[in-house]
Amino acid sequence: MNSLPVDALMREGLREHVFPGAVLLAGSGDVPLFSEAYGRADLFSGRQMTPETVFDLASLTKPLATTLALARLVDQGRIDLDQPVANWLPALAGSDKATLTARQLLCHQSGLPAHRRFYMRLKSLPAPARKGAVLDLLKQVPLEYRPGQQVVYSDLGFMLLCRLVEAVTGGPMNDFLSAEIYGPMRVNDLFFVDLSGNRRFRRAYAATELCPLRKRLLIGEVHDDNAWFAGGIDGHAGLFGTAAAVFKLLRMLVAGYRGHPSILSRQILGEVFHGVANNPQPLGLDRPSAGNSRAGRYFSADTVGHLGFTGVSFWLDLEKDVVVILLTNRVHPFRWNTRLQRFRPRIHDRVMEHFEI
Repeated sequence: MNSLPVDALMREGLREHVFPGAVLLAGSGDVPLFSEAYGRADLFSGRQMTPETVFDLASLTKPLATTLALARLVDQGRIDLDQPVANWLPALAGSDKATLTARQLLCHQSGLPAHRRFYMRLKSLPAPARKGAVLDLLKQVPLEYRPGQQVVYSDLGFMLLCRLVEAVTGGPMNDFLSAEIYGPMRVNDLFFVDLSGNRRFRRAYAATELCPLRKRLLIGEVHDDNAWFAGGIDGHAGLFGTAAAVFKLLRMLVAGYRGHPSILSRQILGEVFHGVANNPQPLGLDRPSAGNSRAGRYFSADTVGHLGFTGVSFWLDLEKDVVVILLTNRVHPFRWNTRLQRFRPRIHDRVMEHFEI
């Protein structure tokens, strides 16, 4: 299959400084139709990008980690998405978050704002105290609208979900995911980098930012400052992985949704992709907008996906049975490069046109 039109556009992205490097993987069914690496993983060392390069997946953590942890807990009968999270997090009792449900948090319908710079408070605390302090900070943030009334994308909601997972399981969310999701699925290249311990993964990471706060080039440590000060493991950011690992996980989720044997039940996967009758918002996932979509022009209405701040994304078309994964290090060396916003729909359109999907 001739891949030159896709290849040419990706190389245009390099020339136009859309990103220093990227990995593009497109697949139909379980078969990758196109998988290629471009440019440099690190501009300063000159290290080349490869298909095995590990990326900071930023907000892809929400659907590929936190949402799946909650889905597994539902299947195990350990949590009910429609019960108040205060049942498991008693610190929320008596607050304006006392009635919040996990479903509202997963659907970005919680009333919580999009973001707060918690790291400005956390940096003054001893490292061992920081993660525990986040729940207190979340409790102090007032809700901005009545839960269930709007969809407002929120990092804070997924930070709260991480604390919910850890309260129910009694341990770090990354350990639960390794034992219950990634391990059984044999998805080896999705993981968190735990900054609070000695266990580190020695891999070829895509560099991210010359960080003004940490005063160094970030390689193999989470870019998001709130997640970094919480120890590297959180519900909104912290997951690292390769394009191939993201593809494998998504394909296994689709297989389970279609009734094949799976770690997760068909019932909960149906809710992940399509919500429930009285709330059709997918869990932890986004849908392409009706006009000027970041996914381009050719994905069907039955499509879910997500973007991440570091320059990463995936879109999964359940009707056409297509996945397009674009992982870039667009924040390297500085986050102010926003050219990817305009480029991403073009590459999606080119992939879909060229492969006649």
